[in-house]
Amino acid sequence: MQFSQEDFEKAKDQLKLLEDDPGNEVKLKLYALYKQATEGPCKTPKPGMLDFVKKAKWDAWSSLGSLPQDSARQKYIELVSSLVSADSSMASGSKSDYQTLQVTTKDNITKIVLNRPKKKNAISTKMYNEIIEALEEAAKDDSVITVVTGNGDFYSSGNDMNNYINISPDDVEKKAKESAKMLKSFVGSFIDFPKPLIAVVNGPAVGIAVTLLGLFDIVYATDRATFHTPFSSLGLSPEGCSSYTFPKIMGLAKATEMLIFNRKLTAAEACSQGLVTEVFPDNTFQKEVWARLKAYASLPRNSLKLSKQLIRRTDKEKLNEANSKECACLQEIWASDECMNAVMNFFQKKSKL
Repeated sequence: MQFSQEDFEKAKDQLKLLEDDPGNEVKLKLYALYKQATEGPCKTPKPGMLDFVKKAKWDAWSSLGSLPQDSARQKYIELVSSLVSADSSMASGSKSDYQTLQVTTKDNITKIVLNRPKKKNAISTKMYNEIIEALEEAAKDDSVITVVTGNGDFYSSGNDMNNYINISPDDVEKKAKESAKMLKSFVGSFIDFPKPLIAVVNGPAVGIAVTLLGLFDIVYATDRATFHTPFSSLGLSPEGCSSYTFPKIMGLAKATEMLIFNRKLTAAEACSQGLVTEVFPDNTFQKEVWARLKAYASLPRNSLKLSKQLIRRTDKEKLNEANSKECACLQEIWASDECMNAVMNFFQKKSKL
């Protein structure tokens, strides 16, 4: 069976989602096959004997000799596939009926993975509804904590702008009302979520993927993540309760700079301003974060749940009020000519790229 370059790219993304460490021997084999598939036979100088890591990698790559790149690519895909299958077979409560998410429960952790990597995990209407459903299921299952992350290089690029196209002028107000209702329910599912909710921000985050972070209990990010809320450039206004949470987290001036004037934050800046809990080097991000999360998930379930509810109790009414006001504001904006023109300009600029 022959595999395409697209299959190879998909295998790379799947590898990032493995929860269990496959071991050094397998990792060296994956490294060697990847190098052989992308660069061909090893031609780099042999590292010194005391450089153990580089020497082990060099030996693994060199051992493939003149294996053709296509063959190496095929072996790489097959190896990743076998690892994914083994990982999945160990997961309990795996849900396969989602089209835009990967949802699994293992080691007392329910993991919700935004799974539209080719679209930078842009949130379509379908994904909105599936996230609501996934959170409802996670609230009732036996897991201790729930984690949201993204598949691929992006955490999420925010709203899928295709949500705004193919709307006839006669349906604009109706669509705006329906969208506001859905958004209110979507954000409400985060406000009301009863267990510890943790964001593992594996790459750039945009729009609602950023504003929702104020509703998470912990936010861990890779150092290559960025945080951008370009609402004004699209004729929009803040959502995700950010009009309340951001000024509370980072102060009024910094929140204004982000939410009104489109300031993009680096991971370090977001951490220093309190939006992100901790930043990790990208090359160790997954390993360090998941080791920590597994430790959290071993703590008493009921204790964590009750503690979260105590911490959040005073804010809940204000969050629901902010959510209602933001959705009402957006409903009005979505039906306006200014917003429609801004969206049209977005697509015109995109088509010229």
